[in-house]
Amino acid sequence: MTDAPPGPLEAPLPAGVRSRFVEAVNGLRMHVLEAGFETRGRPALLLLHGFPELAYSWRKVMPALAAAGFHVIAPDQRGYARTTGWDGAYDGDLASFRLFNLVQDAMDLVSALGHDKVAAVIGHDFGSPVAAHCALIRPDVFSSVVMMSAPFTGAPAPDAKLPAVDIHADLARLSPPRKLYQWYYSTRRADGDMLGAAQGVHDFLRAYYHFKSADWPGNRPHPLATWSADELAKLPDYYVMPLGQGMAEAVAPYMPSPAQIAACRWLPDDELAVYSREFARTGFQGGLQWYRCGTGGLNARDLRLFAGRKIDVRAMFIAGASDWGVYQAPGAFEALGLRVCSRFQGSHLIEGAGHWVQQEQPDSVVELLLAFLKG
Repeated sequence: MTDAPPGPLEAPLPAGVRSRFVEAVNGLRMHVLEAGFETRGRPALLLLHGFPELAYSWRKVMPALAAAGFHVIAPDQRGYARTTGWDGAYDGDLASFRLFNLVQDAMDLVSALGHDKVAAVIGHDFGSPVAAHCALIRPDVFSSVVMMSAPFTGAPAPDAKLPAVDIHADLARLSPPRKLYQWYYSTRRADGDMLGAAQGVHDFLRAYYHFKSADWPGNRPHPLATWSADELAKLPDYYVMPLGQGMAEAVAPYMPSPAQIAACRWLPDDELAVYSREFARTGFQGGLQWYRCGTGGLNARDLRLFAGRKIDVRAMFIAGASDWGVYQAPGAFEALGLRVCSRFQGSHLIEGAGHWVQQEQPDSVVELLLAFLKG
């Protein structure tokens, strides 16, 4: 990370959204975007971004949620952007990025902002399992939960066994050979591959966001039958990658044309530049540490404490209808209302959106969130 602490976000923000810092949040100086802060006593909403995202990813939904009477809080999470106090070295303090510690970050932030609970914790992409863990571990603080784009697979069953199949060897034997992106993101080379992308960070992110959005016509997701190499190979290259390529190489062939970029209303180039500037400044390793806690087993070992337990607060799932993230873990989407959540209020797949649902279709997301919160 850079030595000088960054200042507030200078990018244009919607009216009523401010950028500021909150000190002493579980060892962090946490950068947050905030709306609905003018009136004390409002119920709080905590919005948690994923990878490679920022608090800025919530900019389009924050004003409407604040207008409905909420104090809306969106942090740059541990490892990202203008939040500081985390160890960004590959060989650094990996355990601080465990999901249990990310829940502690959320708890401390909520408390620092004067709340003893939140009306809902809402997480997108990797923020979805963070939100789910918040609700699972501290239902007294996180009164409801909305998971977006990444279904939570739940606490393990008391008698859970590890799968016998070596999925990595099976994928490598395919023609052409493949690999899972989470394990690539866990390698030492991944940060350098993306930070030093041949096309530059800005164009790498443009291709990545385009490829995973509803703008790419190849995103036609459907359930996968089993956790097997043949089934997983049906996923696009951003999830099941060519074996010999890094992510920047894998998405490069899907770079949109200049005309497509000019037509992209949900992420115009000046807004994409907010992401590319931040990641070019900090690198990607902070976010990649989260993946290492998953692939290395740290998160699973922690979650064993909650074996057999469901999320018992009201819960909902939202994703884009063109989002393969719904199905990347076979069976997880279907299990939400059966095994994972005891008070599940339903799933909603929004047409015209891929993985970046709150940016691609913010009005539809706000409508669903407000209906849920009034429920």
